[in-house]
Amino acid sequence: PQGWLAQGRGSPRLVLVVVFVALLLDNMLLTVVVPIVPTFLYTTEYESANSSMAPAQPEPSPPALKAPPFSSLFSYFDNTTVTVAGSDSPLEVLNGTESSPHTEPPSSPPAPPRGCPEGDEFLTKENVRVGLLFASKALVQLLVNPSVGVLTNRIGYHIPMFIGFTIMFLSTLMFAFSGTYTLLLVARALQGVGSSFSSVAGLGMLASVYPDDFERGNAMGIALGGLALGVLIGAPFGSIMYEFVGKSSPFLVLAFLALLDGALQLCILQPSRISPESTKATPVSTLLRDPYILVAAGALCFSNMGVAMLEPTLPIWMMQTMCSPQWQLGMAFLPASISYLIGTNLFGILANKMGRWLCSMIGMAVVGVSLLCVPLAKNIYGLIGPNGGLGFAIGMVDSSMMPIMGYLVDLRHTSAYGTVYAIADVAFCMGFAIGPSTGGAIVRAIGFPWLMVIIGVTNLAYAPLCWCLRSPPAKEEKMAILSQECPMQTKSYTGEKPLREFPLTDDSDVEAENME
Repeated sequence: PQGWLAQGRGSPRLVLVVVFVALLLDNMLLTVVVPIVPTFLYTTEYESANSSMAPAQPEPSPPALKAPPFSSLFSYFDNTTVTVAGSDSPLEVLNGTESSPHTEPPSSPPAPPRGCPEGDEFLTKENVRVGLLFASKALVQLLVNPSVGVLTNRIGYHIPMFIGFTIMFLSTLMFAFSGTYTLLLVARALQGVGSSFSSVAGLGMLASVYPDDFERGNAMGIALGGLALGVLIGAPFGSIMYEFVGKSSPFLVLAFLALLDGALQLCILQPSRISPESTKATPVSTLLRDPYILVAAGALCFSNMGVAMLEPTLPIWMMQTMCSPQWQLGMAFLPASISYLIGTNLFGILANKMGRWLCSMIGMAVVGVSLLCVPLAKNIYGLIGPNGGLGFAIGMVDSSMMPIMGYLVDLRHTSAYGTVYAIADVAFCMGFAIGPSTGGAIVRAIGFPWLMVIIGVTNLAYAPLCWCLRSPPAKEEKMAILSQECPMQTKSYTGEKPLREFPLTDDSDVEAENME
C-alpha cells in the first residue's frame, strides 16, 4: 500500500480524481438546498403562523350560545315534531317520513386548486429572502477567493484543499440541523468559505499537473463533469429525500461522502506538506487589467448568472403557476444538469478543435435563447427543452473558458495558476451572487417572465465579445522566449547536459557537439 500511495501521489490522474470528487460534493451541497429551502420556509413560517392564528378565529361567533342547544317545534302541516339545533343549524326530522330542507352555512372563500400553496403574497416576498440565502454563499466566496489565490501561490495547493474539505463538512452538518432562516444563512455562508478553498486550489492543482494545453483542456472537462454531476444529482436528490425521508437526510448523506473525500485527500495529497509555486505569480491587479482575462471572466459570469437566477425563482414560480408538488421543484433542473454533464465532457475535447472562442460564443447565444423560452412553459414538461438547452450551452462555455484562463496566463503572464483560477471562481461567484439577490427583487417588482427576458438579452449581447479570444497576442517578453531557435515548437529535455571541464579550450565546442 505504501508503494501504491507513493506512486499515486505523483500521478496526475489521481489528482484529477480528488478534484473531481471535491467539485462533485461542493455542487451537490450547492443545489440540494434549491428545492428544500422554499418549501421548508413555507412550512415552518407561513403554515405555522396560520395554525397558531386558527384557534382565535372561532371566538368572535358567540351567537350560537344564545339559542338553546335543542328546541322542539310541532309542525301542524304534516303532524311531525322537528328538532332545531341552534339558530343557524340544519333541521333534522326525528319522527316522520320526510326531511326538511337543509339550511347551508355561509359559503367560505374558494379554496385554491388541489396542490397549490396558499399565501401568494408570502411566496412573492419569499423570492427575495430565498434569493439572499442562495446568494450569501457566492458573496462570501467572492470575498475569500483573492486571498486563497495568494495563499496557494505561497504554500501550494494541498493544504488549502484539505481546509476546504473541513469547512464543507462542518457546513453540511449545520445544514442538517438548522431549523431557522438565520442558521440556514450562516451555514450557506460557511459553505462559501469552504468552496473557495476547494475550487481555487483544485483547479490550480490541475493546471499545474497538466502543463500541456490539450491535456489540460481534457482534464478540465472531466473535472467540470464532477461539477455537473453534483448539480445533476443535487436538486432531484434533495427534493425526493426531503419529501419522503426528511430535511436532515440529504445533508447527512453528503456529510458521510465528504468524510470519504477527506480520507482520499489524506492518502493522495499529503496536506501537511508545504509546496509553494516555483515561479513568482503575477499580481492579481495585473491580471485584472488584462482585457482578455476580463472577457473570459465575463463570459463565465453572465452565462452562469442565468441558472443562478433560476434557482431561487423557478421553484416559487412553479408553485404559483403550475401548482407543482415538492418533488417536481427539484426535478425541473434535471434536464439542465444532464445536458451540462454531456456538454462539459463533449466540448472538453471538441472545443480545442473547433476553437474555444467559437464554442463559448455559440454557447452564450444558446443560453440567451433558452432563458427567453423558460416563461413559455405551462407545466414541468414544457421546461425540459429550455432547461436542457441552458445546461448544454453553459457546459460549452465553462469547458471552453476554464482552459482559456490557464492558456492566457501561460501566454501573457507567468505560469502560476492559483491567482487566475481565483479570478475565474470570482467571476463564477459574481454570477451566483448577483443572480439570486437581484433576481428575487426583480421578480417581485416586474414578474418572472421579464426577469428571463433581461438576463437572456444580456447573454445574447455579450456573446460577440468572445470573438476577441480568437487569437490573443502574447506579451513581448513571452514572444521573445517563444521565438528563440525555432518558433512555436517546444523541446523536452529528459536529462541534464554533461558538465564541461575547465579551463575551456578552442576545441571545447567541437567536443560538445560530438558528445551530443
